[in-house]
Amino acid sequence: MRIGIPAEIRAGETRVAATPETVKKLTAQGHTVLVEQGAGERAYFTDAAYALAGATLVDTTQAWNADLVLKVQAPTDAELMDLSRGSLLVGMLNPFDADQTARINAHGVRAFALESIPRTTRAQSMDVLSSQANIAGYKAVLVAATLYQRFFPMLMTAAGTVKAARVLVLGAGVAGLQAIATAKRLGAVIEASDVRPAVKEQIESLGAKFLDIPYETDDERAAAQGVGGYARAMPASWLARQSARVRERAKEADIVITTALIPGRMAPTLLDEETVRGMKPGSVIVDLAAGRGAPIGDRCGGNCTLTEADEVVLKHGVRIAGYTNLPAMVATEASSLYARNVFEFLKLIVDADGQPKIDPSDDIVAATWLGHDTSMLKTA
Repeated sequence: MRIGIPAEIRAGETRVAATPETVKKLTAQGHTVLVEQGAGERAYFTDAAYALAGATLVDTTQAWNADLVLKVQAPTDAELMDLSRGSLLVGMLNPFDADQTARINAHGVRAFALESIPRTTRAQSMDVLSSQANIAGYKAVLVAATLYQRFFPMLMTAAGTVKAARVLVLGAGVAGLQAIATAKRLGAVIEASDVRPAVKEQIESLGAKFLDIPYETDDERAAAQGVGGYARAMPASWLARQSARVRERAKEADIVITTALIPGRMAPTLLDEETVRGMKPGSVIVDLAAGRGAPIGDRCGGNCTLTEADEVVLKHGVRIAGYTNLPAMVATEASSLYARNVFEFLKLIVDADGQPKIDPSDDIVAATWLGHDTSMLKTA
């Protein structure tokens, strides 16, 4: 099979869908791998490294005119025009964008959206959301450390003692847990909150204090259990109590990292303007849900209503970072992990002879096959 690896052209995207490591494995299986010249440069994978791994360096059109195209982000309309009808497309294709899904399907492409991989034991090696969220949580803390004008750890110096930074992490999924672990390594004092009671033990095992908001109704308890490893939207009654508790703790925090995202839904509001106004001057918010929150005028916020996508803004003395693609800021490692996820997924849709093998009865294949069964992409 001819496998194409085009360069990513969307603004700010530095990752690449295959690395010399995975290209070597693919060529060992008998595939011809066509890598667009310069595709890996922004992730520091050179053309020479790809060639040494067995890839053929090609131009843009040749990379797209392959039997199987591997991508990080969904193709633009212009890129779709270079895809051959009947070819396979694998990448993070944003399956909840109905218009984009329709455009891809109308082009006669069999596409697989890796964000829809279920969070099961069998699918762990292919879970792109987890691998990239892990990086996002790590990088969020480093962004916060750069913007914060004080130290993270407690320091005892001849000039006096410096108190440790107080970090509040909202949302303890993969990104949140990595943020806790990274902030702990830097010496911060950490509190964390999540709607799911099951993560309390994980939070505390990483050295953070769990902010417990009790459940008062059966509906609240049911929603808190989540579905398929993801949080669900919580009832308004619980959110009101959480908001009050978060507002109280945010006032004491030096850094707040928000990571609350629900697949296919608008990100919940965790920090409103009143909360930001009450925070200490010089505090920092890093919002991992930037651009995916409630519409505010001509923009969308994030978990914080004052967040501006891909900007760092100063509001009421608080710096708010709204980077929408933190994994792309760790391009080499993010590409390596993503490429390994993709390589594992290909085992499900390509047989030993290098031919397409698409089994709709396979739960992972069915969940990721774009447009095959849209009900599988909905959250409860």
